[in-house]
Amino acid sequence: MSVKKNWSDSTPLLPQHQSQPRSPSNSYFSYSSISLEMTSAISASATDRSVFLGVDVGTGSARAGVFDENGKLLGSSSSPIQIWKDGDCVEQSSTDIWHAISAAVKAACSLAEVSGEEVKGLGFAATCSLVAVDSDGSPVTVSWSGDSRRNIIVWMDHRAVEQAERINSCKSPVLQYCGGALSPEMQPPKLLWVKENLPESWSMVFRWMDLSDWLSYRATGDDTRSLCTTVCKWTYLGHAHMQQNNEKDSRDMEACGWDDDFWEEIGLGDLVEGHHAKIGRSVAFPGHPLGSGLTSTAAKARYSELGLLAGIPVGTSLIDAHAGGVGVLESVPSSDSQPKESDIEALCHRMVLVCGTSTCHMVVSQKKLFIPGVWGPYWSAMVPEQWLTEGGQSATGALLDYIIENHVAFPHLANHAASQRISVFELLNKILEKTMLDLKRPFLASLTEDIHVLPDFHGNRSPIADPKAKGIICGLTLDTSEKQLALQYLATLQGIAYGTRHIVEHCNTQGHKIDTILACGGLAKNHLFIQEHADIIGCPIILPRESEPVLLGAAILGAVAARKYSSMHDAMKALNASGQVVHPSKDPKVKNYHDAKYRIFRELYEQQLSHRSLMAQALT
Repeated sequence: MSVKKNWSDSTPLLPQHQSQPRSPSNSYFSYSSISLEMTSAISASATDRSVFLGVDVGTGSARAGVFDENGKLLGSSSSPIQIWKDGDCVEQSSTDIWHAISAAVKAACSLAEVSGEEVKGLGFAATCSLVAVDSDGSPVTVSWSGDSRRNIIVWMDHRAVEQAERINSCKSPVLQYCGGALSPEMQPPKLLWVKENLPESWSMVFRWMDLSDWLSYRATGDDTRSLCTTVCKWTYLGHAHMQQNNEKDSRDMEACGWDDDFWEEIGLGDLVEGHHAKIGRSVAFPGHPLGSGLTSTAAKARYSELGLLAGIPVGTSLIDAHAGGVGVLESVPSSDSQPKESDIEALCHRMVLVCGTSTCHMVVSQKKLFIPGVWGPYWSAMVPEQWLTEGGQSATGALLDYIIENHVAFPHLANHAASQRISVFELLNKILEKTMLDLKRPFLASLTEDIHVLPDFHGNRSPIADPKAKGIICGLTLDTSEKQLALQYLATLQGIAYGTRHIVEHCNTQGHKIDTILACGGLAKNHLFIQEHADIIGCPIILPRESEPVLLGAAILGAVAARKYSSMHDAMKALNASGQVVHPSKDPKVKNYHDAKYRIFRELYEQQLSHRSLMAQALT
C-alpha cells in the first residue's frame, strides 16, 4: 500500500486549530512510592483563563495535564502507581490510584500556575482494567492473596483464558461485535473467573466498573457508564441507542443494550438483576456531563483529594487508547491538494496507533464492518455516532523492554547510555547506525536479514485472535555483544511493525480504506520505531504537534462536558494539530526487503500452528 501526499517530510505543520498529544509511559512495571515527574510547556500569565484538565491512568502511572482553550499544554505531572504481578495475575489498587491522581493533579496545576477556579472541565481516561467495590464504595479483593487493597484486575491480566474459551464456545450473537471472540483481557471472562474462584468476593461486590468509569464515579458520585468502556469491553450493544438518541441529548440513557440471554448463558445471570445495577443501569456518550459535576468531597484539597472547585463539569470517560484517538485523529496537515471530502469521510481513511506497553489500532467508519479477529464494530465508542474498529497488539513496548532487559549485555548498555545521558533506545539506534556503516549495508533495516521475530509473546490480539500464540526469535547465535542486542532489538521492532501491517491489510480487505497512520504514545517518540513502521506499512505516519495526546483527549471530555464545544468532533477539530510527517522510503530495495521479511513473519505463525498440532497429537 502506498499513498502520495504533499506533506513535508520534516517541517512541523501547524494548521489553524491546535492540539496536544500524550503517550503511555515507557516505565511499564515499576513502582516508586513518592516521586513525581513534572513538565511545564508554557509559562502562563493570563488571568481569568478557562483551562481544562485531563487525567490518564496508565499501567505504571497516573498522569494529569492542564490545557488552555487552544489545546496548548500548560503543565503536566506524573505519579507512579503500584502493581502486583504473579504469573498470569496482574492487580492494582483503586485507593492507591486515586492518591496518585490527586498528587498528579495538584502538581500539574501548580506547575501550570493554574488555580482551581480556572479549571472549567475535567475528564478521565484509563486502562480497561476491572474494578470491584462494595456498597460503600470500598475495595473488594480480586486477588488469591485476599489483600483487600488489590481490587483491580489489570487489563493485561490473562487469568481468564479458560473462561474466555468457554464463553466463546457459546457462539452468542454479541460476539460478532468483538471480532467473533472475546479476549481474556475483556471483562466477562474476568467476571466469570471471580465468580468461580472467589465466591466470597463475588457476593460482596456492589459495583463492577471499568477503571475510567470508576474514576468518574469517584469524582462525581454518578455511576453512569461510558459507551466507550461498556461497548468495547463488556459486550454492550451501543447501537441499540441509534434510533432513540443522538449525541446532543444522550445524558443518562437507560441501558437498553445489554443482551440478558448472553449473561444467563455464560453463567452470570445474576448481573442482570436490578436492571443491571452492578454493571451499569445508564450509559452516555463520552464527554457528556455527569451528575452535578465534581463533588465537594472529591474537590477538597485535603486528604488526598484533587484541590479543585466543587461543581466543575466532569465528562463521561474514555479508555486511555481511545482518548489518544480523540487527541490525534484530527491532527492532519492542511493541504490544498487533498481531495475534498466531508470531515467524517476523511476521518475514515486514518488509523490511530496508540503505542505504549501495548499498541491499539483504531479506525472509524460510517457503516459497521464485521472483521474476523478484530474487535468491533463498536458504535460511538470513540467518535460519537461512528463505528469503531479496534485492532491491537498485547505487548509492544513491554516486549521491547523484555528483549532488551533480559539480554546479558543490558547492564553494560544501560551504564553506557547513562554515561552519555541518553536513553537505552537512543544508544541502540546509534549502535545500529554505526554497524550499518561499518558493514557497508545499503540501508539500516537490512541488518536483520538473518534474524526474524514473531512478537506474540503475550498472545495475538489481532488479527488472529489467538491468546495461546507464543513469541519466536529465529536466528540466535552465541554472540552476547551489545551489537547483537541491537540487532535483536531491531528485529523485534520490525516484528511489531509487521504485526501492524497485518492488521492494516486485514482491515482494508474487509472494507476499510486506511491510507494514513497517526501515531502517539511513548514508542512514537522513537524515530526508528516510526520510520520502520512507515517503510513496512507503506503509509505516511503523522505525529501530533505536542507530546501528550491521551491527556488532551481526556481534557477534551471536560471541555465538551463544560459545553465549550457542541460535539466531541468539533472539539477534536479545534484542539488537534499535526507535527512531523514521516514518509516511507522511496527505495524499491527497502520495499522488497520488507516484503520478504513479512512473508517470513506470516510463515512463523503457520509453523507454530503446525508444531502445536504435532505435539498435541503426540500427547493424545
